[in-house]
Amino acid sequence: MLVVGLGRFGSATARSLMRMGREVMAIEKNPELVQEWSSKLTYVVEADTTHLDTLRQVGAGEFSTAVVGIGSSIEASVLTTANLIDLGVDQIWAKAISDAHGKILRRIGAEHVLYPETEAGDRVAHLMSSRMLDYIDFDDGHFAVVKMRPPESVKGLTLAQARIRDTFGVTVVGIKPPGKEFTYADMDTRMGRQDVLIVAGHVDRLSAFAAQP
Repeated sequence: MLVVGLGRFGSATARSLMRMGREVMAIEKNPELVQEWSSKLTYVVEADTTHLDTLRQVGAGEFSTAVVGIGSSIEASVLTTANLIDLGVDQIWAKAISDAHGKILRRIGAEHVLYPETEAGDRVAHLMSSRMLDYIDFDDGHFAVVKMRPPESVKGLTLAQARIRDTFGVTVVGIKPPGKEFTYADMDTRMGRQDVLIVAGHVDRLSAFAAQP
């Protein structure tokens, strides 16, 4: 796996990939970051990725997937992404710092555009405003999966009795009783006071369900 840029996003991605057992080659322009991460990742190369020949010389074109984590310069991000596309990298995950930045990345061929700061802000806002314990959204914030405690109104009831899907338009897909592992939920699943639910649905409906007393 190729990671370009070892700022907060790029380094966190590279570290997580290493924990998953993946080999990671990182390219970073800042010599201090190169020194910091050289002993933590498989390979770390100091190079300016805005130059196509430089990327070719370090073997960037041999990777099928790359993460572009450059956030300090939109120009560097766009040029690096374009260079990787020219080298034939199939899948590119690129960090964007604005809607305009993301639009340019998509137009030049980035398959996945990420907005880590915006997504983190949305997640924290949802967690702070309800009983949600965790929040992951999809489809540009229209659909989400959340981890939450059951509202008082459904505690002690089975899913069949609570009729959550009929009433709120969301689906309980998993449940974790205290001291046990998560398991799939069915209509006979009874929701205890200390249980944790995994619930999926449209964001506005999830928010309404999580706001129940």
